[in-house]
Amino acid sequence: MRRLFLALGLCILPLAAIAQTEAQLSVARVVDQHILPGYAALERETGALAALAQQDCDSLSPDLRVAYGTAFDAWIRVSHLAFGPAEEENRLFSLSFWPDQRGMTPRSLLRLIDEEDPVIDSAEDFATVSIAARGFYALEFLLYDTQVMTAGSDAYRCALVQAMTADIHRTAAQINAAWLGGFADLMRGAGQNERFRSDAEALRALLGALGHGLEYTADLRLGRPLGTFDAPRPLRAEARRSGRSLRHVQLALQSLAEMAALITPARDGIGARIMPQFNAAIQRAQALDDPVFAGVSEPQGRLRIEDLQRRVRDADAAVQAVLAPALGVAAGFNAMDGD
Repeated sequence: MRRLFLALGLCILPLAAIAQTEAQLSVARVVDQHILPGYAALERETGALAALAQQDCDSLSPDLRVAYGTAFDAWIRVSHLAFGPAEEENRLFSLSFWPDQRGMTPRSLLRLIDEEDPVIDSAEDFATVSIAARGFYALEFLLYDTQVMTAGSDAYRCALVQAMTADIHRTAAQINAAWLGGFADLMRGAGQNERFRSDAEALRALLGALGHGLEYTADLRLGRPLGTFDAPRPLRAEARRSGRSLRHVQLALQSLAEMAALITPARDGIGARIMPQFNAAIQRAQALDDPVFAGVSEPQGRLRIEDLQRRVRDADAAVQAVLAPALGVAAGFNAMDGD
């Protein structure tokens, strides 16, 4: 039989080589169809936000708020990719300092405004500012928090908005450039470089990001406002000032489902054992009419949010119990680690 295959010019691959090819295809799909388009969109939308802020820095500007929301959407869609270029030079936290358990963001912003700190006058200086006063969550205070958006002089707050949006765009551009400038190739070429010495290492990084996004959504985006039955914490909901708490859950789940579908091998009905859990969580989030999770304080509203949280955890369990073994990554990998 082997001679027949060779005579016909057919390539015979050992099972290990077939598995390796499958792993490489999974990594390439995620990189090319999920990660690179996501970071390209982030650079594009943060660029539009920064450019608009140079012309219109009024906190009450409808156009500025729309541009902020669009750029924030782009970030949420890639925020689970907390490894590689995003974790270098503290970029992840300079874009996304949340949760802020000690209230550092408003304090840091008010200090800058009260002192009219000239640190905002240059990009290099602003990059040294505390991460609590940088990124999307700090900008939310400048655009939506009554105390911060009315503090100090209009001129300084305007300059701060401009410095902050430019900093957000610069950080997004750095992450995108790093992916395009080599990190994507490192993932695609796993087994041929020191960063990813095997396909399994590249897959582990991607599965870690997928698991991280699901855990972050269940434990923080939903868990923080849920608090406990006796002590719900609606004021701890993510981005509640801009009314984006539920939207972030919806966007994150959609993006994570896309990533899961791309990394899943097209064999053995694996997708049919994983994607229903993602779809159930997405449908539950879309059906929920509670933009800032205020319903955690009353029984029926709380039950609906707890049900959503359970469905997110079901998707995470499917990733670990079904998808990870199918890809040759041991179940129980630390999903909060990038790799």
